[in-house]
Amino acid sequence: MRTIRIGAGSGFSGDRIEPAVELAEHGGLQYLVFECLAERTIALAQLARRRDPEGGYDPLLAARMRAVLPACRRQGIRIVTNMGAANPLAAARRVAQVARDLGLAGLRVAAVTGDDVTDRLRGTETMLDEGGTVAALGNRLVSANAYIGAAPIAEALAAGAEVVVTGRVADPALFLGPLMREFGWAEDDWTRLGRGTLVGHLLECAGQVTGGYFADPGFKDVPDLARLGFPLAEVDEAGEAIITKVPGSGGRVTPATCTEQLLYEVHDPARYLQPDVAADFSGVRMEPLGEDAVRVSGAGGAPRTGMLKVSVGCHEGWFGEGQISYAGPGAVVRGRLALEVVRERLRLIGHEAEEMRFELVGLDSILGPAEGAAEPREVRLRVAGRCASPEEAERIGHEVDSLYLNGPASGGGVAKSVREVIGIRSCLIPEAEARPQINWVEA
Repeated sequence: MRTIRIGAGSGFSGDRIEPAVELAEHGGLQYLVFECLAERTIALAQLARRRDPEGGYDPLLAARMRAVLPACRRQGIRIVTNMGAANPLAAARRVAQVARDLGLAGLRVAAVTGDDVTDRLRGTETMLDEGGTVAALGNRLVSANAYIGAAPIAEALAAGAEVVVTGRVADPALFLGPLMREFGWAEDDWTRLGRGTLVGHLLECAGQVTGGYFADPGFKDVPDLARLGFPLAEVDEAGEAIITKVPGSGGRVTPATCTEQLLYEVHDPARYLQPDVAADFSGVRMEPLGEDAVRVSGAGGAPRTGMLKVSVGCHEGWFGEGQISYAGPGAVVRGRLALEVVRERLRLIGHEAEEMRFELVGLDSILGPAEGAAEPREVRLRVAGRCASPEEAERIGHEVDSLYLNGPASGGGVAKSVREVIGIRSCLIPEAEARPQINWVEA
């Protein structure tokens, strides 16, 4: 039975580049997929595009393409990625420019657009899952991007695209598109679409399934994390797959690593709702095939719902932060005094914030205070708040900075920052409201 090999070149926007090069050069791939887009990432990309009409795509796009395009062109590996973020067409032009710089003339790049439904939803009474309507967001609305499916990716590949750049598509669809194109799966072949979605779901977080996020020393040991290899899948025409990695790379692939990834972000394993299919993972089987290879089978699918999830970005104010460290005898006591000083100072100057946090990192910043715990030799004070204006947010860091000479003894290493806060909401729209299009660019 015919098979193809698909590799995962990244699992998030800031991921490593070297494992993707390793896959391109030694993975025996037909496709290399870069999944780089989170809910908040695309809202921030929309802000970047507002500042620069040619911006709004992944900042590592050019670096990744420079690293892998030569090997991919030489070996006939096609690339699929959502690094287009808020501006797939500009991203496609950038890929073409990189190809020209590398002397790779004639590279065909397709940009899939149509996921941006901001203008279509603005001012409508579309209900948000968190309550309220899109209209109620008013001028706070930053972006609205629908999770579109695999069909336009498959179409672009069938038309000869060597690189497909998308905006917001469902993560598994990046992998499902090549499978639909290669094996001719119909858009209503629910069983195979469900199986292809399983493959995409297992690969979409890259190093997570080869042991990265899995690793826990003494409980779940993973070798050579500094050279963690990214996963690839060998998939047959029926949609069954073997998950593995490049021999000799770091990490490991086991039924346990695959099972952890299988459960990631899945609420109902029997109905994992995607734009292409309602995937059924409830009967999935994991079978080890020697070292670093797992056969996955048993997925199914049912007709898609006809609705698309939309990630809605909205302005939530400004985030101000200040940090300072205390070390040595009495570090915790001095840190607590410093927190009270900053708290009182902000009250005295009439500081306004919608929410605030006062904490000592290493003592109570994540799990809260622990009774009877040994006190650390060093702590990091952190004061953070969300404010209506950047000026109010800036005052937080200023008061922490002033602890250098006006607070407890021996504070050091102040850091302060102000940044815009983008909140993420979600809603559903009929799939007909998103109108994917394929745009062509050639190097």
